[in-house]
Amino acid sequence: MSKEKIKITADTIIADILKMNPNAAPILMSKGMHCLGCSISSGETLGQAAGVHGIDLDELVKELNK
Repeated sequence: MSKEKIKITADTIIADILKMNPNAAPILMSKGMHCLGCSISSGETLGQAAGVHGIDLDELVKELNK
C-alpha cells in the first residue's frame, strides 16, 4: 500500500502545516511569520498569512512541500 504525501496548499491552515511537519516552523519564521503559536494561526491559511507578510506564496508552497 502506498502512502500519498499530503500537499501543503494556499488553503492549508498554518496550525495544520505545523502538525503535518514541525520542520516547517523554521521556514515560516525565516519569512517573518513569528506568531506560529498564536490563536490566529489556528484559523489563518498559508495564503492569507503570505499576503499579510508580503511573501511570494508560490515559492513558499514549493519550499514547504520539499
